This record gives sequence, structure tokens and C-alpha cells, in this order.
Amino acid sequence: MINIERHLSPHLDRTPTPQSGTGPKALVSDKIEQHDVPVQQITAGQHHFFGYYDKTPWNSSGRYHLALETSFLNRQPTRNDVAVIGTIDTHNGNVWTPVAETSAWSWQQGTMLQWLPTEPEHTIIYNIRDSDQFYGVTHNLETGEKRRLSRSFYAVGEGYALGLNFARLHHTRPGYGYADGADSSLSADHPDDDGVYRIDLKTGDSELIITLQRLFETNTIPRMHLGPHWVNHLTISPGGSNFVFLNRCQFDPAKRFNDRFYCASADGNDIRLVHDNTYFSHFDYRDERTIIAYARTPGTETNEYALYDLLEDKFTVIGQDVFSSDGHCSFSPDRKWMLTDTYPDANHDRTLILYDMATGRRIDIGRFYSPPDLKNELRCDLHPRWSRDGKAISIDSAHGGSRQIYTLNVSGIV
Repeated sequence: MINIERHLSPHLDRTPTPQSGTGPKALVSDKIEQHDVPVQQITAGQHHFFGYYDKTPWNSSGRYHLALETSFLNRQPTRNDVAVIGTIDTHNGNVWTPVAETSAWSWQQGTMLQWLPTEPEHTIIYNIRDSDQFYGVTHNLETGEKRRLSRSFYAVGEGYALGLNFARLHHTRPGYGYADGADSSLSADHPDDDGVYRIDLKTGDSELIITLQRLFETNTIPRMHLGPHWVNHLTISPGGSNFVFLNRCQFDPAKRFNDRFYCASADGNDIRLVHDNTYFSHFDYRDERTIIAYARTPGTETNEYALYDLLEDKFTVIGQDVFSSDGHCSFSPDRKWMLTDTYPDANHDRTLILYDMATGRRIDIGRFYSPPDLKNELRCDLHPRWSRDGKAISIDSAHGGSRQIYTLNVSGIV
């Protein structure tokens, strides 16, 4: 297994400080293996990162990898901080080419940058700021044509996208939304004029399809009255027939927010509360009705990975003997492998993991140092992403003292 050398830039120190997320506990299991996997750095110079874990940064041919470039790494971005959007030519010496700029971005989720599903070779989609409003933009890199959507987006499917209020998200969960946007003051705890939006990618028009008030009224429990509500982690199913999301409520500022996990029809008319056991973290679709998630197992006080049926009250716990912490989980294109990572352990290392869904084997393929100064909203999670052919993995990491993007060739394992 690769144990990446630790490096820090002069302005970062090694003083242990608490970081967001819970690091893994030590485990001993004959199902945990270690394999050396080649690691290649594909960015350099300024700071670079992609963003979240639930989308591929490679275009359909596998040649170009998307990224954001910034001039700093250790403070929250403001409305005046521009991130450069660019491509990395992985077939030509990893040449960096800037293509656009945005001031609508965050460290954790970037600008939701990705390839448009209907034109994944040449067209990208990302968010921008215009004064105190946010909008999505589709951008054909071959022709240069840009088209603005009526509002910012979060998740993209075939023909439609889903959006939320990134100003509200920034207020309720700093590090995930965008700074200094309209309505960032939270006029109401659960308004009926905000929530989940559906965006028509052909016309650019949008409509509010699920309100925060509607979510508040769904199986209301006492703690839901005690703080502001928001939505996050919108994800569209592989076939586009439904989507899932988290409804969160900050009922006590001294504690972690409360999670409620929903599944909705593509038009938002039908919603189902799938999980309401206080804690629900990262997840990914396995098929149209099944997801993998790290969450509080229903009826217990235990957090673990499980497969959840979105239509029935069924779940199957997996990996109890090989996992002890949360991670950013996603399935390989053939759905045979789960890719995930960990938050920093006692030595400030994050582990990159492949999990064989058929055999229950865990294979640790890399360990990357996490500078203790980059904590909470400033942290640089690995956010591992699959290539479209399932042979490579892309991660963000700051183990060298700057945020950069690395790739790992896993074809010898998967």
C-alpha cells in the first residue's frame, strides 16, 4: 500500500487540531488487505481540486479531467475570490488549459463542475455568480457556446437538473454553499418558497417542486421545531426516474444537525421518508431503487454501511468487520466494487479503500497525510471518483502542502 510522504508548506504547522468527521478505529481482520497502487500527480503550481465524490471528472473519451484552480488553500472563499475552471489533458503530459472562471464555489463541493450527461465529450456545466444571485451555465468547450440556466444547480441527469438555495446552504452549513448570496439571512426556519428546484436543461427554466415547509410537515417530530431547515446532497438515480436528498435541521447549535433522508419521484410529486434515525451521511446509487449509505442503523445507536431499499423498509448492513468510520462511498461502473475513504486517523492519515461487494474483501490502496491546519470547512477530503471505464481513481489531497489532484491506476485490482 502506498503511504504518501508527508509535506507541509511553511504556513501550515503540525499542531494536532480536531477535524470534521470521525476518523477510523483500528481494526484487525483477515478480510483487510493492502496493495501498492501507482499514484500520479496530475496538477502542480497553484492549488487544484475537483470537488465532490459523486461524479466523474473525466470526459467520455477519458482524455480530459476537470478541475478548479485557486491561489490560496487555508481560508473560506468570499464573493470576490475567483476559481479558474480548467481541463487537464491526461493524454498529453497533463497540460492545464483554463476555460472559464467562477466566484460561486466552495471547498467541499466546488462549483458542482461536471460533464453534461447528454454531451459528455465536449460540454461542461458549472455554477456562476451574478451580483448576489447564482446561476448554472452549460459550456461547450469545442465551440465556446455558453447558455445560462435560470438558477444554480446541484445534480444533473438526462434532460433535467436539480437545484437548491446555495445562499441558505452557506448559512446553515458553511463550506458547502456560496458566500454572500441573496436570501442568506434565513427569513424563516422552513419557508414554503424555498427547497428543491427542478431545472429543464433544454429551456433553462426552473420550478420549485418540494418546499421546506412540505418537508417540515412530513412526519413531524418535536426536534424539527427547534431550528432552521435546509436540503443538501441531491442525487439523481442512474436512470433518472427518482432522486434522493437530505433534509437537515440544526435543532441545537452545540450538536450535530439532524438528518432525514428522502426519495422523490422525478417531478417531486411523490416523496418517501426512507430514513429518520438522526444520522445519515454519504451515499450512492447501486441501481434505481437501492443505495449504499453510511448511516445510523435503524433501531440502533450504531453507524455503519448498509444497502437501503428506497421503496420498502428494507436494509442490509455490509462490511461490519472491515469498516469503522464514515467515508465518501461510490460504486464502480460495473457495480462490483465500492470505493470509499476515511477521515484522518490518529496520525492524520486518510485511507483510500476498495471493497469487493461479492466477497466482502477490503483492499487499502493508499494512505494520504491530512495537514491538521486544514480542518472543518477548510479540510481537503480525498473525495475519490471513478473513471468512466472503472480502471482509474481520482482524488484531491493536500499531503504535499498544497491542494492537488492525483490519479491511481486500479486496473490490476478491479
